[in-house]
Amino acid sequence: MDQPTILLTNDDGIESVGFRALYDALSEIGDVTAVAPANDQSAVGRAISHEVTVREYDLGYAVEGTPSDCVVAGLEALVTDADLVVAGCNRGANLGAYVLGRSGTVSAAVEATFFDVPAMAVSMYIPVREDAAFSDIEANGDSYAEAARATRYLADHALGAGVFEQCDYLNINAPVAEWGRAPIEITRPSHLYEMDAVKNGDAVTLHDRIWEHMADGDIPDPEGTDRRAVVDGKVSVSPLTAPHTTEHHEALDALAETYDSDEDEADGDAADGDAD
Repeated sequence: MDQPTILLTNDDGIESVGFRALYDALSEIGDVTAVAPANDQSAVGRAISHEVTVREYDLGYAVEGTPSDCVVAGLEALVTDADLVVAGCNRGANLGAYVLGRSGTVSAAVEATFFDVPAMAVSMYIPVREDAAFSDIEANGDSYAEAARATRYLADHALGAGVFEQCDYLNINAPVAEWGRAPIEITRPSHLYEMDAVKNGDAVTLHDRIWEHMADGDIPDPEGTDRRAVVDGKVSVSPLTAPHTTEHHEALDALAETYDSDEDEADGDAADGDAD
């Protein structure tokens, strides 16, 4: 196909280093327009606004809103002919099934799929022990080289190869480039969950112990999962679908069938009580 028209967004903000790394890489293979938050919108999930302010920016548009705002505004009003939406590159990994709904980066990709536009969410793993350390760490542009290389390759080839005929979006996570050349591994999101909470007086501290496992390299995730691939120095690519699915549940059907009769029995018991 001809060069794709790409809408590029993120959740770290339009001026972030990772965003510029992807903009430069994707501009080599497509027509890229930035439609990204003016400020950091990390971990906002799929939060949406009623109205957003948009201003022109040298790479496209800066939006006073969330990543999902950017995708809706972009696809409906600013880049209406987009062939592909790319979100990233996020400073920090978005790995594991439990993270997908929290991430602004992943949520932007999910939002695009409801417009029937293929999408990719791109993040880079930074090996730190605590989530709080992210506020003090900023990787330089060179650190994003492997994330940018994989994103450019997939954006250039996935559409023509029919990848999005079998999935809605790709969740891509790459190690820092300082770890060396990283091959691609097709993965599934890990289901390992190690959030815990400790009460200290009037406060409760929430802690994700996965980061400690990752920093130590001793994660219990099995082969084939996204987190295992990244810790092993590979680019994890998970092909995912966006809409929630539903299946036939006989037990729930049975409850639905007895719903009215259960209420009739309750009303009858109440009437008997009043008579007494």
